[in-house]
Amino acid sequence: MRRAFITGITGQDGSYLTELLLDKGYEVHGIVRRTSALARSRLDHLYHDAAIYGHRLFLHYADLDDPTTLRRALLKAAPAEVYHLAGQSHVGLSFDIPESTCELTAMGTLRLLEMMRDLPQPARLFHPASSEVFGRPAAAPQAEATPFAPVNPYGCAKAFAAHMVRVYRATFGLFACNGIMYNHESPRRGENFVTRKICRGAAAIKLGLETGLALGDLEAQRDWGHARDYVRAMWLMLQGERPDDYVIATGQLHAVQDVVQVAFGAVQLDWRPYVRRDERFLRPAEPHNLVGNPVKARRQLGWEPTVSFEQMIQEMTGAELAGLSSLAGLPR
Repeated sequence: MRRAFITGITGQDGSYLTELLLDKGYEVHGIVRRTSALARSRLDHLYHDAAIYGHRLFLHYADLDDPTTLRRALLKAAPAEVYHLAGQSHVGLSFDIPESTCELTAMGTLRLLEMMRDLPQPARLFHPASSEVFGRPAAAPQAEATPFAPVNPYGCAKAFAAHMVRVYRATFGLFACNGIMYNHESPRRGENFVTRKICRGAAAIKLGLETGLALGDLEAQRDWGHARDYVRAMWLMLQGERPDDYVIATGQLHAVQDVVQVAFGAVQLDWRPYVRRDERFLRPAEPHNLVGNPVKARRQLGWEPTVSFEQMIQEMTGAELAGLSSLAGLPR
């Protein structure tokens, strides 16, 4: 049974990746922070499955800023594949907490690379870079050779981490891949991300729980895909003969307003009476023209996105409608 080790296992990507690996027959180990709260909602269905947890799924207490616990968990798991998904991943928040963003996202990756050099048995590493490393690129779409030019602390931290992965691959022969991941969403997305906020807002307004939705720049554009598709690309990268870097994207741009229109359309509402612009949600520096070219991933990995933008936003809005109805005791 192949073993995988996941940092950030309780996040959106970590939970989908865990399901994928378990379906493929892996034994999965993940690290979690020791907190007073035991709820890990994205993994609860697996954590409470007696046939899985403690048999094929194992959680270890560790943290990226505590090298001793991370090293101990890594040695105990003895994995063949490591998926490094943990870190501070909110772009807007990185302007408020730049030091901790760089400590977790940049230095946390470097510490893990150093630990992997010392493993008794070599393991393969997946690292998620981000479209934010490109910042405001001169050309679109972006490919693997597009120069890094980040415009926010999160992008800077990801650029450092991605470069270090390349250095360790070239210098120490580590099988390490960067997935330059464009925005990917799902019903498991964090509530402070704009797609989830919009879908939740539309559902709450439909149910009469809210009267309006405040957003920043409705014209901001992103290349949005579904997290289930993107974790499949992560796995594919570690199955090849040679490590490399890959852009994982849909190749299509959509504006925040497109998210709004699809989400409100899913609940049969006209969005215009309810959505207002709030300057507080504007970022100091907004990337532009971030759209990826996934041709290399298609050719070398056989990867294709399977969920359309509209299907994804409709799924997210439907999940919010069901969840809020249940919390409010309303009929679905």
